[in-house]
Amino acid sequence: ATGLLRGVRQVLSPHHDARPVGQQPELVVVHGISLPPGEFGGPWIDRLFCGDLPASAHPYFAGLAALRVSAHFLVRRDGAVTQYAPLHARAWHAGASNWQGRDNCNDFSIGIELEGLDGENFTLYQYESLSALLPLIHHQYPIQHVTGHEHIAPLRKKDPGKGFSWRFLQQSVGWTNQFFPEQLYTRVEIVSA
Repeated sequence: ATGLLRGVRQVLSPHHDARPVGQQPELVVVHGISLPPGEFGGPWIDRLFCGDLPASAHPYFAGLAALRVSAHFLVRRDGAVTQYAPLHARAWHAGASNWQGRDNCNDFSIGIELEGLDGENFTLYQYESLSALLPLIHHQYPIQHVTGHEHIAPLRKKDPGKGFSWRFLQQSVGWTNQFFPEQLYTRVEIVSA
């Protein structure tokens, strides 16, 4: 009823609002993020999603500090999951986007950030956590597709990129091809940490 998952760390972001009336999540969008780029751990993703990222803490943050963005979940390199927005709420993760002819993917999607860089490999722990999250979400909502930010905003975004194995995720979850992007990368190394 709350849209919050038990057993995961909760850091509620102010950057979410109500979905359009009658709209439920049908799409899961997988993203990649690290702040600053290439650095993992630390408080910066939480602070970005909560609207209190200090512009002076790192030169890269100057262009990000005023953004009003969030996702529903973050999966850290060690597999730890943080939730920022209730599942029934519209998190602000997709930006200008389109999926199968429908604009504004935030309206009908769940956003899951994976801590990592575009094109680099993700960890086995992250796949394990993502493979556990997807069935929980699907149990509550009529999820029809799982795709990447690169697929809904291809002119702007490249994440999670070629370092993400859609095939490995598909095999881990045990869902059919219809749930995933047509392009399932096959030559991707899964890192252990």
